[in-house]
Amino acid sequence: MKKSLFGLIVLLILTNSCAIFQKTGPSVDVYEGYQEDLSEKRITFPSLEKQVAETVKPRVTSTEVLAVDGDLEIALRNFTEKNRSERYWSGFTVMVYSGVDRDMAFKTRNDLFMNFPDIKTDMQYQQPRYLVKVGKYVNRIEAQAHYHKIKDRFPTARIIQDRFQREGYVNPEPIDNGERQN
Repeated sequence: MKKSLFGLIVLLILTNSCAIFQKTGPSVDVYEGYQEDLSEKRITFPSLEKQVAETVKPRVTSTEVLAVDGDLEIALRNFTEKNRSERYWSGFTVMVYSGVDRDMAFKTRNDLFMNFPDIKTDMQYQQPRYLVKVGKYVNRIEAQAHYHKIKDRFPTARIIQDRFQREGYVNPEPIDNGERQN
């Protein structure tokens, strides 16, 4: 009982003591006529119509051939030739079926052809399994379109990395007797 009475007295003293402390400083009336103009410091932007009008103006281009253009043309040609000389390229494909059942692989291929005649289906045999794949894509995002079409009908379909043989690949000249003929 003494503890609760003592706690109550301390609580009353604390709540009443807050009234003793008052805010020091000038009153609100001192700031009554205060004004501040920040318009000089603000960032201003030109109007959107003015920006559009400036970008629509045709730019005069030079008809001179720059040295960089020649170097760029050579670099692109070398890049193209390098790509043509490689037999395979890496990309992505949609795998619809992977398993050892030959009949199921053919059934899946036929179902794909019947339901999606515009999509080219590829069937491979990699011992001991059969693979039914759709498409050859450079990146995963390109494969998403066919994947979402197929996924409803074939829930086990997935996008995988794959290597494809280049269509325009030309085999280099065969080496006879360990030396190439010039």
